[in-house]
Order: sequence, then structure tokens, then C-alpha cells
Amino acid sequence: MAEPVVAQRCGLIAIVGRPNVGKSTLMNALVGQKISITSKKAQTTRHRITGVRCVGATQFVFVDTPGFQMRHSAALNRNLNRTVLASLGDVDLVLFVVEAGRFGLDDAKVLALLPPGKPAILVANKLDAIKRRSDLLPWLKTMQERHAFTEFVPISAHSPADVERLFAIIEPHLPEQPWLYDADALTDRSDRFLAGEIVREKLFRLTGDELPYTSTVVVDKFEEEGNLRRIAATIIVERDAHKGMVIGDGGERLKRIGSEARQELERLLDAKVFLELWVKVRSGWADDESHLRSYGYE
Repeated sequence: MAEPVVAQRCGLIAIVGRPNVGKSTLMNALVGQKISITSKKAQTTRHRITGVRCVGATQFVFVDTPGFQMRHSAALNRNLNRTVLASLGDVDLVLFVVEAGRFGLDDAKVLALLPPGKPAILVANKLDAIKRRSDLLPWLKTMQERHAFTEFVPISAHSPADVERLFAIIEPHLPEQPWLYDADALTDRSDRFLAGEIVREKLFRLTGDELPYTSTVVVDKFEEEGNLRRIAATIIVERDAHKGMVIGDGGERLKRIGSEARQELERLLDAKVFLELWVKVRSGWADDESHLRSYGYE
């Protein structure tokens, strides 16, 4: 007897929430490989990044958005906020990510942006920080009163079992239709783009709170020679003092940023990487629309 044909499902899923609730960590866990940068510094995701994961007959296409920026009105932030709104408009499902047991004003502002009638799942992340699960029940009740979520999923993005459970919950909400990407696709972003993101992540991780988040990375060169990748990138900062912070005493910090980025890129690209880094000052770039476009912001 012939095997029953299982219909293919495929859908776009937006991952939204205020900065620093663990959206990029969740995205990487769902895709099964790092494609979105993570940092303790809020606002490190700047672009809409698509990650793809196929499970059985279903293709999950995840859209990791910037955390909605409430506090600043620079052109960079207006650009980020436009990216969030555009992402919400054309997806099949929204994962609204909050910290389990917490809901503040910034969470409320993002929640207010969810389009009416769009199915949304409440993902209560960082569950490992909650001592007793029973403490979450009153909080979950208040969250249900705030919005008609289709599901509540308390998880830790670091728990593989929790991530697998989330796939099973998402799947029925995706339409039956052919897949959008090849079965082995991981992301719609190029290796060149990912190289810039990895350098930016190391920049923020190794400078901590010293460096304002209005610093960026531009990849000037990405060349493939067999199993070698030659990459040259410029770190753009707004002030001479920031340049000193990035370079560090005797160039030590810049060397470490380069070394950590190179090692991670070699793992990600499965190739030998030769990486050159430069630091340049461009004051006011984050409030200049033409600079933003030249640096790759949509």
C-alpha cells in the first residue's frame, strides 16, 4: 500500500520583542546554527535576518527583527523601527518574545504594534531564571488579558527540548504550500553579510558598555580563493575617543576582536580566513540617511 502523501507546509514567522529579551539567541537555536549576532548590549540586531529550518514536511522561515527602539530618534533608529513594522506586515505568525514573569513599558510598546488578527504566540523566554514554575501562572493570566495570544510557550532558548517543542506548536499555524527555499538553505544572507555581523558581535562583546551602539562594520572586501576567504572590514565609530577604545592599548583589543571573529568565521564558513580590520571615525553617520544606505541599511 502506498505511503500517504504529507502536504508540505511553509510559512514566515517574525520574532519580535523589546531589545535584549533573547530574540537572536532563540533565532540561532531554531535555525540550528548561528546566523544572528548575540550580545549583552541592547540593539545589536540591525537588519531583518531570515533563517531557515526544515523539519519533516515543513519549512520554517524565521525573521529576526531589531528590538524596537523607543529612546532615540536618530535616523538609524527610525530605520530599525521601519524594519520591524515591515516584517510584521507580511508574516504568517508572530513570536512575541518576553522575559518570563516580566512585562514592562517597552514590551507594551512592541505589543501595541502587532497587527490585529495576526496569530501571535507568546514566548516566555529565560524560563531557567524562574525559581518556581507556579509563580508564572498569575503573570500568564495578565498576559492573556493584554492580548489574545493563540498559545503560551514558556521556554529557555538554551534548552534543545524547549526549542523542539516550539517547532511542534508553530507548525499547525503555517499554511500548506511549497517551500520557499532549498532544503539545505540556512539563511538568505550572504557570507559577506555574515562576516560583517560576526565582526560587529565581537566588537560589542569585547568593548562592553564603553562603546555606543552607534558603531558599525562595513565589509570592504570578500574574496574567495579555493578554501581561503580574504576579508577586509572597517569598523566605523563616531568619535576619536571611540577609535581609541576599539584599538586598545598597543592595538591589543583590535587584535582580539580580529582573532575571535576570524576563528568564528572559519567555523561558520568551513574555510581558512584571512581577516584585516581597520577603524575609521565618521561623526554623525547614524543620523545620516545617505550614510545608512551606503552602509547597507534598508
